[in-house]
Amino acid sequence: MVKERKYVKVVCISLCLAFLYFPLIVMAFFSFNSAKSLSNFKGFSLRWYESLFGNLQLLDAVVVSVSIAILATVISTILGTMTAIALTKSKKVIRTTILQVNNLPIMNPEIVTAISLMIFFSFINIDKGYTTMLLAHIAFCTPYVITNVYPKVKQLDPHLADAAMDLGATPFQTLIKVILPQIKPGIVAGALLAFTMSFDDFVISYFVSGNGVENISIVIYNMSKRMNPSIYALSTIVLIVILLVLLIGTFIPYLIVKKKGASINEASS
Repeated sequence: MVKERKYVKVVCISLCLAFLYFPLIVMAFFSFNSAKSLSNFKGFSLRWYESLFGNLQLLDAVVVSVSIAILATVISTILGTMTAIALTKSKKVIRTTILQVNNLPIMNPEIVTAISLMIFFSFINIDKGYTTMLLAHIAFCTPYVITNVYPKVKQLDPHLADAAMDLGATPFQTLIKVILPQIKPGIVAGALLAFTMSFDDFVISYFVSGNGVENISIVIYNMSKRMNPSIYALSTIVLIVILLVLLIGTFIPYLIVKKKGASINEASS
């Protein structure tokens, strides 16, 4: 019975993984197709990768997506971390109210947030373009940072900052050398989530963009209407970059820990 249950679990997990990753494998496979067909592989070719790097519109969209994602991540991480730290020092009523308000953009459908931001920018007479897209991304990324950082700040000893300042640290030194290192996992998780949300966003970006400013999601949406296989090449490159980052993030800490353990064993022997 135990073996049968393990077999069923393995089969279920395998089917789920196949359902999730098989479309990605098909996309990567057909990005090397010499023809435009998605059902007939006519030969290996790099023509779509060459077309991708020759497409200035796509390259500009990559620059816009990466730059906005980086700026939005940095700014939202700073704002979210400062807010999370301030919330732990606030009164319960204020803290509860702000946390509930912070959850609204997360629970709201993206289309509602997109339309509200579009109307807001029109109301204050800001021309839609790079600036409005950046402000919109900061607005919807910051709540995710707060959600990730606040629990880590709440777990800290409430007297930790006072103890550091009693020992001679300034408030700024206490923040940089005592508090931030303790909540670093939450900050990193919030920053990664903010970068992913910003880089991946389409709905909000579509409503607040203008003046020829487009990110990757908007360009791919427009290209999908006329069947351009360069999309497959671009998506495959993004997939490979993400896999490399995951592999580096997984194995480098493991190697560092292993190296430290080996050096400790050598020193003890």
